[in-house]
Amino acid sequence: MAKAFTTKAIEAEKPGGNRREIPDPALSGLYLVVQPSGVKSWALRYRYANKPKKLTLGRWPVMGLAGARAAASVALEAIEYGNDPSAAKKATKAARLEAQLSERDKIKTLVEQFGIRHLSTLKSGETVRRELKRHVVAIWGDRDIHDITKRDVIDLLDGIADSGRVVTANRVRAYLNKFLSWCVERDILDVSPAMGVKPVAKEKSRDRVLTDDEIKWFWAACTREGQPWGHLGKMLLLTGQRLGEVVNMTDNEIDGDIWHMTGDRTKNGRAHDVPLSKAAREALSAVARISGDDGFIFTTNGTNALKGYHKGRNYIANSMIEIAREEKGGAMEIPHWTFHDLRRTAATTMARMGIPVRVTEAVLNHVSGTGGGIVGVYQRHDYATEKRNALEAWARFLNELVEGKNDKANVLKMRSSQ
Repeated sequence: MAKAFTTKAIEAEKPGGNRREIPDPALSGLYLVVQPSGVKSWALRYRYANKPKKLTLGRWPVMGLAGARAAASVALEAIEYGNDPSAAKKATKAARLEAQLSERDKIKTLVEQFGIRHLSTLKSGETVRRELKRHVVAIWGDRDIHDITKRDVIDLLDGIADSGRVVTANRVRAYLNKFLSWCVERDILDVSPAMGVKPVAKEKSRDRVLTDDEIKWFWAACTREGQPWGHLGKMLLLTGQRLGEVVNMTDNEIDGDIWHMTGDRTKNGRAHDVPLSKAAREALSAVARISGDDGFIFTTNGTNALKGYHKGRNYIANSMIEIAREEKGGAMEIPHWTFHDLRRTAATTMARMGIPVRVTEAVLNHVSGTGGGIVGVYQRHDYATEKRNALEAWARFLNELVEGKNDKANVLKMRSSQ
């Protein structure tokens, strides 16, 4: 009489020169299959419609003895009721494959793959991924890419533009073009449906600079808003750095009163040191830290840097209007501004204060203009002292402006002292 299966006995079964099927004495039809390679699995042999059938149940040791017996019992019960478990398994497998194939060509699946295989290698990849998810996946996510037409692309971009975001529509067009071209390269599409789609409208170069009153209201609004957007707004204005650079700032980049960014953190790929004025250090210390592995300063969860810039800007902008109306009385409107306009405001005001253009460019980490061409190649002075003096002067200007001590005479006095 054959010995009943045990885990120890199954483990002890050694492979031979041929495939072996060892019947389970405790359950008729259940077999342990031992391959010459040593791989072991479970199978059920049975008859259905007067024909011999075999059903593979699972691999040992993922499926243990108890699991194999339970699966075999379920299959045998199905046979008793006139159902073929092998056919049912094939049908389930086919349905699963069909579901996988239907998901494979969905926009949301392909954008995710585009992010992993292409965008992850680009410095701007995270921005492109975010915009595609926000404007493309949100609308087309569950659609099959082969169903997207040129008319769909035009309607999508027109919808963004009609909401007052013409520049965003043009950016999305560029990102969508690249994504669809990537799909052509991967043999997913024969032709890009975005081919021949022109920009929604010609973009005008922005020249928005906040007035002195608007700067005061902006600062007061940031104080009122506090964490996280208020603190971020103050750091953007005080440092004049790009939104993506400030929002991704980490405590590891701060060394005393220097904020150091490596080349992979800046738009132009050049490492950049930003001297932190006393006001900037105070703004940073006001941020309640949320612990996380990456040490992000501006975060709500410790895992990712702040997102949702449009909403964050609106919080501050709405507070600005409230503060302006409280100060001026009655209705008050403030022209639209963006976070990037804060950088332009800092640069423009530094010029008003008499700070040399080359120093301002060094503060902003610009490589064009006076710092470009042959000057950029041979002039290696880092302007560390000049940058520090400029940012300290800018912080003093802001403080006096907010405190109501700043006026045109003071600006002229600063210019004459340079």
